[in-house]
Amino acid sequence: MKHPKIWLSSPHMGGREQDFVNKAFENNWVAPLGENVDGFESDLETFLGGNVHVAALSSGTAALHLALVLLGVKTGDEVICQSFTFSASANPILYQGATPVFIDSEKDSWNMCPTALRHCIIDRLSNGIKPKAIIVVHLYGMPADMDAIMAVAQEFDIKVIEDAAEALGSRYKDRACGSIGDFGVLSFNGNKIITTSGGGALVCKTPELKQKTIFLSNQSRDPAPHYQHSEIGYNYRMSNICAGIGRGQMEVLNTRVLKRRENFEIYKTELGACPGLKLQEEPSGYFSNRWLSCIVIDAEIFGRDREQIRLKFEEQNIDSRPLWKPLHLQPIFAPYSSYITGVSGHLFNHGLCLPSGSNLEISDLKTVIETIKNKYN
Repeated sequence: MKHPKIWLSSPHMGGREQDFVNKAFENNWVAPLGENVDGFESDLETFLGGNVHVAALSSGTAALHLALVLLGVKTGDEVICQSFTFSASANPILYQGATPVFIDSEKDSWNMCPTALRHCIIDRLSNGIKPKAIIVVHLYGMPADMDAIMAVAQEFDIKVIEDAAEALGSRYKDRACGSIGDFGVLSFNGNKIITTSGGGALVCKTPELKQKTIFLSNQSRDPAPHYQHSEIGYNYRMSNICAGIGRGQMEVLNTRVLKRRENFEIYKTELGACPGLKLQEEPSGYFSNRWLSCIVIDAEIFGRDREQIRLKFEEQNIDSRPLWKPLHLQPIFAPYSSYITGVSGHLFNHGLCLPSGSNLEISDLKTVIETIKNKYN
């Protein structure tokens, strides 16, 4: 008989979410405005620090799309995007009719390689094209090398969108991920470190940009007694109900980060010394929320490859996932230019995400570890 499903990263309620939602129902504020929306934005601004201004939206993808709109990205522009990430990091580029250009990873953080980024920009400029924006991702909660990336961006006067969808609670040299770039993107999808069931946020540097984001996300309705529209708008605002869930989740965010980091330490203790297995370490000055703990398998040394372990997990009712397939290898994005180091391709072929949720029991982690170690059954 199989044990209950061990999920990769399932929602984990904190206890007070229902209170905020119930109050929204009592006040009949179930639309995309209300005190939960305002409160959730304020909670996020306080948590991120650094004088940021946050607009709560329907998804992280919506936030990324509006960042591109606010930067004036349009048909014919090029936008540089990290290749080793989920497709939602690049899809909004195509929404705008722009062209993505993909950058591979560096070895330490698995995120955008600053050297490859600089080479890409110089190459595009030599062809008479200046990229309009750079989208860098903090993958699996591990910060990217933001000092180096921001230095390249500033050298060539290109704006940076910081995709922190997986990195709420992570810090780079004591700066909150999502607060460093010109814009920051957050996600509260069901599998993220906190959830609003679905939702996201755009982190802005000025109150004016926040208000413009809210305007665009409410169908760009002009201030008039009738419905009047002078700009293209979007239905991207977060509801007061979802924001109520988010307010309850913010109360337990720090404990969720701590628990996921504890999960990683248990994996590291039990698997770190196994020949052929490697876990991702934090570079100096980095603090990862460890949204997902990942291993990279050298099959020749360990005796089983990534896919054999994944299939064994399936047999044991354990949820897992290969590392992201790089976007430059995805059929929809393959025709676009890319600057490749080979790092992301290697990680995709040999890497696996392990169950990492903050609601996992020690017994769940032990089952995962024993399944990995038990090569011969």
